[in-house]
Amino acid sequence: MNMKTPGRTTVSQDTALAAGPSDPRTLRALAAVALDALADGAAARGGPLPAGGPGAVAARTRALCGPVLPEQGVGAHDALYDLVRAAAQGAADPADAHCVAHLHCPPLAVAAAADFAASALNPSMDSWDQAPAAGVIEDEVTAALAALVYPAQPAPDALITSGGTESNLVALLLARERAHARGARTVQVVCGTNAHHSVHRAAWILGLPAPRTVACRGGRMLPAALDRALVGTAGSQVLVVATAGTTDEGLIDPLPELGRVARGHGAELHVDAAYGGPLLFSDTLAPRLRGIEQAVSVTWDLHKLGWQPVAAGVLAVAETGNLDALAMRADYLNADDDTEAGLPDLLSRSIRTSRRPDALKIATTLRALGRTGLGRLVETCVNTAQQFGRAIDAHPELRRRPGDIGISTVLFRPAAADLLPTAQGDALVADVRRRLLAEGRAVLGRATAQDADGSPRLWLKATLLHPHTTAADLDDLLKLVADQVEQPTVPAPAARRPAPVELRAAAR
Repeated sequence: MNMKTPGRTTVSQDTALAAGPSDPRTLRALAAVALDALADGAAARGGPLPAGGPGAVAARTRALCGPVLPEQGVGAHDALYDLVRAAAQGAADPADAHCVAHLHCPPLAVAAAADFAASALNPSMDSWDQAPAAGVIEDEVTAALAALVYPAQPAPDALITSGGTESNLVALLLARERAHARGARTVQVVCGTNAHHSVHRAAWILGLPAPRTVACRGGRMLPAALDRALVGTAGSQVLVVATAGTTDEGLIDPLPELGRVARGHGAELHVDAAYGGPLLFSDTLAPRLRGIEQAVSVTWDLHKLGWQPVAAGVLAVAETGNLDALAMRADYLNADDDTEAGLPDLLSRSIRTSRRPDALKIATTLRALGRTGLGRLVETCVNTAQQFGRAIDAHPELRRRPGDIGISTVLFRPAAADLLPTAQGDALVADVRRRLLAEGRAVLGRATAQDADGSPRLWLKATLLHPHTTAADLDDLLKLVADQVEQPTVPAPAARRPAPVELRAAAR
């Protein structure tokens, strides 16, 4: 298909550009193709996950879209339809209410539409002359989000990152540079045994000492254990990393107490609130993060409880000067004389160079819903988790992990697993999950956590991030799990077993 733009040469649909001064009819037509392919692929999938397991999914996907690099192209229309349909048919769909394994949210349509526009415009956020307006939008977003974390600070700031892993990496990098500025050789990271793996990875990447881990109870860091771990560290550079929303259980460390302990030993506090940060949108739920304002930096994500397409991470800092260590000069991007002449320096706003304008989708969502609108969606997911927990408690064949429900994550397991030795019971739990995955009927996660007796056990994990999940959806999910379980046969006591044939004969 060819298209004619006044004053321009005819351009085929295959090589037409996505944006610019030309007529956007090609992009509009191809967008319709992609939407049709999404719908057809989802219909063919018929559930939250493609059935058959990895081998079957791989075979179907290759049959639908291969070869990816033919000698002669098949054209934009067919290539787009085939690949998008294959991806959709083989997708784990977070928009399905039974896809609850991970911190994997269904994106809002308004956010996806803004992300589509960002892809078409394609500003690169590493110099002002590539992203004049996008840089302004990012400044507005980071200022608004930083103010949520640090409402009493005069000059808080934030960076847009690719997610919690990058945010935690940058937080440790900034802590290391502050330590160097104070004459220390390094910084010692101290975190709970519940900390996200990215904290340990960041220390390794940065060449820092391995983090020292602090005991937890009930999935939360113990202030008394932190106090003991910090004895003798006064005068050295220590960064305590607390967690507000653990990956396995959604639990929040006691931030006020941890902040006081850290201050008492002269240590700094960083809070990994990748999961829990969006609670700040809600007046009702924000108090759960009381004490977060004590942190020198805070990680949070909006591709979790924010319904953004990946990626949409944030690193907030209490003082904008805390970001000075990221300053970098490259004459072709932010020459000194350009900066002095008033061109904003975008390169120093990230450890990445080329990066997408992820702030556009975030800004669109913030403006569309406002703080209260987003807060209501967060509250819905938190309330749904509570409702799900009550449904498990009332179910005769399932059992919830004892204790509070963390944010919107619920751990549970078939009661039948408790009738078996621990290893066999855990194997039953794992088998239930894998069978549901293989059948494409439900996507549940797995987590090892302590039971009421203190013993570690394997649990099914439901992380509820769908803002429109209904009670019927939850009941159906529980039925799916219960129906997978064959009640184990408990052996009869030895004394009640039938006597051997020869003994029965002798008795006659």
